[in-house]
Amino acid sequence: MSKQRQLKLGAMVHGVGHGWGEWRHPQARPNASVSFDFYKQQAQLAEAAKFDFVFIADSLHIHEKSSPHYLNRFEPLTILSALAATTQHIGLVATVTVSYTEPFQVARQFASLDHISGGRAGWNVVTSWLSGTADNFGKSEHPPHAVRYRIAKEHVNVVKGLWDSWEDDAFAYDKQSGEFFTPGKLHALEHKGEFFSVKGPLNISRSRQGQPVIFQAGTSEAGRNFAAQNSDAIFVSPESFEDAHTYYQDLKTRAMASVVTRRNCRSCRASADRGS
Repeated sequence: MSKQRQLKLGAMVHGVGHGWGEWRHPQARPNASVSFDFYKQQAQLAEAAKFDFVFIADSLHIHEKSSPHYLNRFEPLTILSALAATTQHIGLVATVTVSYTEPFQVARQFASLDHISGGRAGWNVVTSWLSGTADNFGKSEHPPHAVRYRIAKEHVNVVKGLWDSWEDDAFAYDKQSGEFFTPGKLHALEHKGEFFSVKGPLNISRSRQGQPVIFQAGTSEAGRNFAAQNSDAIFVSPESFEDAHTYYQDLKTRAMASVVTRRNCRSCRASADRGS
């Protein structure tokens, strides 16, 4: 008997809706995007229906013609930390940009959400496509597409490295000896790269799942390569089943190529270390 595959379901909690007119429905809550009761209700309904995760989208720039939900809504990590206390099993996925955050900050925030939720945190990695975002962060210009993906690659690698600052059993909590943690099981990252310089280590231990789940939406060439190399789950909006199948096959091919490349790199480093 062949092994059955299961469909994973996620619920996007989008307040007053994706568009411009949903809030005008007689039964709609015009303040849904900033209503904790609404988000709690939606998360608990999704959990009761056995959904795998709730997802909070985000962006950092608005203007007068932005959709109502974008104009007035919660910051993802804040609302998901609150929802962690009102749910038990469902995953909690937050959108956070790499172009306008620091890796240490992101690593600490998601590690905290992971601890608060008992290992249910997920990070939707975005590079921020709205050029007006730069104006809110004191930047003279918005990084071009190719640069944003170079930033993303380094940012995510740093965050993952920081999540490994502590070994799983690093904290001894030995009251008799006074050893709070075991020496040698704390590791500084000492990263110096093109965009970030991060010494580390991170000031929070590894969570139950070790590292939060990585989500990403990659459709461009750079986006697909990044998704194949880094993502545990990928957002995509195909227009047909055939398009979805083609995308799936393409990402599988890229992911396998990425695995082979990493193995070859490790082999080369091992040979260099042996002096061969």
